[in-house]
Formats: sequence, structure tokens, C-alpha cells
Amino acid sequence: MDLKEWFASRQKRKELQENIKLPLTTEDYCALWTQCFQCRELLYTKDLRANLQVCPKCQYHFRVGALDRIEQIADPGSFVELDSEMTSADPLNFFDTEAYAKRQKEACRKSGLKEAVLTGICAIDSQPVALGAMDFGHFGGSMGSVVGEKVTRLAEEATSNKIPLIVVSSSGGARMQEGILSLMQMAKTSSALKSYHEAGGLYISILAEPTFGGVTASFAMLGDLVIAEPGARIGFAGRRVIEQTIRQKLPADFQTAEYLLKHGQVDMVVERARLKEVLSRLVSFHDINQAGKNTAEADEAGETNRNGAVKSEQLAK
Repeated sequence: MDLKEWFASRQKRKELQENIKLPLTTEDYCALWTQCFQCRELLYTKDLRANLQVCPKCQYHFRVGALDRIEQIADPGSFVELDSEMTSADPLNFFDTEAYAKRQKEACRKSGLKEAVLTGICAIDSQPVALGAMDFGHFGGSMGSVVGEKVTRLAEEATSNKIPLIVVSSSGGARMQEGILSLMQMAKTSSALKSYHEAGGLYISILAEPTFGGVTASFAMLGDLVIAEPGARIGFAGRRVIEQTIRQKLPADFQTAEYLLKHGQVDMVVERARLKEVLSRLVSFHDINQAGKNTAEADEAGETNRNGAVKSEQLAK
């Protein structure tokens, strides 16, 4: 074999090695396939995303991040974020096994968000609304000072612009690393929502899997309409804590959306595929009623003015 043939043979072996497909790693399989937590079916991840993260076999609703949630609800390109640069401080210099500041950086890296809630103004079928979406993937969706402040400012923005307010909750509760400061957000958000309600605004609260703790005890359950996703777990304390406290076995469906609907604690259980349509109809219905109310008030004011003018003429005579 001369030198030319040797190089040709070497090049051929190299091309054959490049064409050999290596077996997929565990990470590759995880990226391609997702196992349903309920029916254990292996689902093609691309198809699952196209189906709004809902299992086509058993209709289990997977957790959805804030960005995906906004994409599903808002009209394309209509969302304008508010308070995007707001981030949490560490006033207590909290440290458990790790510093709170380090945990914050890790949460931001994993979720791609600066905080556990995204807020902004958007349109739903061309109808303007104020929209907030929590992300359980960021610090368990816990409510700290920034989450409370952003929800409060969103309510104030909805009040000043006289538009409906929609908040999607998915949270483990108040953020313990901020202590009493996180608990104060319960009162602050509730106060802002009271002012919004007195101004005649429509507040729709959507409860996603899971919604617990201080979020449930404040703005999540204060909606004029409370909507839950199928199978979502909703409560204050966890199931195990309650069972240990009362020393009784709880029903299998306890703290689920369907259980709360049956006992009158939520108004509707709506599938994710129908959520935008239902929200659009509710907002439209409220706008029609509000317009009718304003017309009636204007007519009443006009009638009062006319009656007053007639009385004035009679007194003048």
C-alpha cells in the first residue's frame, strides 16, 4: 500500500465513524420525551407543548411557566411588561444552608426570570387587560416583597386605566427568607384589590397547580370570579400537616380544584384549552354591563337635572 492509498483508506474510515449514530444519553431522552405524572404515559415533548402542556391521554395539566402562560392567554405581541427591573433585596441577611442572595441567583438561572411573577398590560381578543402570571419554577412561586409589590402595582395600574385584572397564581406561599416582610404583602395586595373593587373593576383569579399558603390566604382567593385548572391542588396548609393535626384521614380528592368547586370555594373549573375563550367572554360581558351601567347613571343624572330645572322654573313663577 503506497502513501496515497493509505491516506484514502484513513479518510474512508474517518467518514464511516462520523456516520455512525451514537446512542442517546439520558439527557437526550428527557428532552425528547416527558412522562405523565398521572397516567405514566411517555409523551413526545414537542406534541405535549403543542397541546398546551396537557396530557392527551388523561388530560393531566402540567405546570406551566409564566412566559408560556402569557403566551397562551394574551394576543400575540400584545404583552407589555411592567416593573421588569424590580428584584428582591436581602434586608435580613438570611442564611440557612446557603445565603439567600445565592439562592436568588440560582433561582434566576433556572427560571430565566428575575422574580416569581410577571406583570403587564396585554390584550385578550383585542380587549385590554392587566395580566399577572406566577411561575412555580422560580423559588417555588413564593411571595416575597417584590412579588407583593408587583401585584399591588398591577392592581393600581388596572384601577387607573379602568381595565379588568387577571392574575394566575401558582405558589407555595410566603417566602420564609424574607420573614415578616413577606407576610406583610398579604395585607398590601388585599388592600390594593379592595380599592380596585370599590372602583368597579373586574378581578379574575386563576388558580393553577399548586396554589398554597399566603398567596391562597390573600389575592388568590379575592377574585370576583375564581377559576381553577382541572386537578390543581389549592389550599393553605399541606394535606399531610392537616392530617397530622386533626388525626383523621382526608378524602382522596381533598384540596383539588374539583373538590373546591363542589364545596363552593371556586366558581369554575376550566380546561387550559378553553381558558382564553372563557376569559374573553367574561371580560366582554363585564364591559357590556359596565357600559349599560354608565348609560343608566348618565340617564338618571340627566333626569335629576331636568327635574331640578322644572322646580326652579316653578319657584321663579
